[in-house]
Amino acid sequence: MLSKRMPLPQAVAAKSLPHKLILGVPVAVTTMSEAVDTIGRWIAGRESRYVCASDVHSITRAQETASHMEALNAADMVVPDGMPVVWASRLYGAAKAQRVCGPDLMLAVCERSLTTGWTHYFYGGAEGVAEALAEKLRTRYPGLKVVGTECPPFRPLTDGETQAALQRINDAAPDIVWIGLGCPKQEAWMLKHRPDLPGKTLVGVGAAFDFHTDRVKRAPVWMQNSGLEWAHRLASEPRRLWRRYLLQAPRFVFASLREWISGSART
Repeated sequence: MLSKRMPLPQAVAAKSLPHKLILGVPVAVTTMSEAVDTIGRWIAGRESRYVCASDVHSITRAQETASHMEALNAADMVVPDGMPVVWASRLYGAAKAQRVCGPDLMLAVCERSLTTGWTHYFYGGAEGVAEALAEKLRTRYPGLKVVGTECPPFRPLTDGETQAALQRINDAAPDIVWIGLGCPKQEAWMLKHRPDLPGKTLVGVGAAFDFHTDRVKRAPVWMQNSGLEWAHRLASEPRRLWRRYLLQAPRFVFASLREWISGSART
């Protein structure tokens, strides 16, 4: 139930990017091009940053789980992954808000990398998926520099395994580490390990690993742009996603409307 908002960490007040607080989550008011530019500035400055692509499921979960709210508030950029989040941003006054979903952000950054030379590491997905993703993207963007891939087991890693994985990433020295562990695991991972990966930008993109390797079929573009992608995903994976779209989505709509009507939304 979306009732009591989690405490708002100090990290939100310090953000320099324009954003709207939607149910306590600082959602960036940006475009795809601006988001890529922002990542580029971080890379140029060798800054340690992380990006969350948050949809209704992610923001709803933050209302119920303090650790997830903390991870989103500590992120350097939270981009609106779904159209309902964009609509909420516009309702809260961000008339020019645009969707910046994880899978499309990955493609936009890869395309920009062909001129900037940014290097990539893919961490996540089921066995073999990260490697398949790297191969797909190299084919789509000839010359793309991939310096490593890794598919960690779904079970919790030991401290030794985690440290070994972090060492492999640091040794590969990527500019960008794409994290495909799913929500909320990837957000928690980035919050915890950002200090362990200096000079790198971490981007949590969840289903992008499966979308771009054709393990999961994306909705047609017209459904994505009209806010109906949820219907396509629900039809594709009803057992796994019914709770997310039939319960959490309506809760998000009513809670954000209530916040807007009450005037308690903050910038």
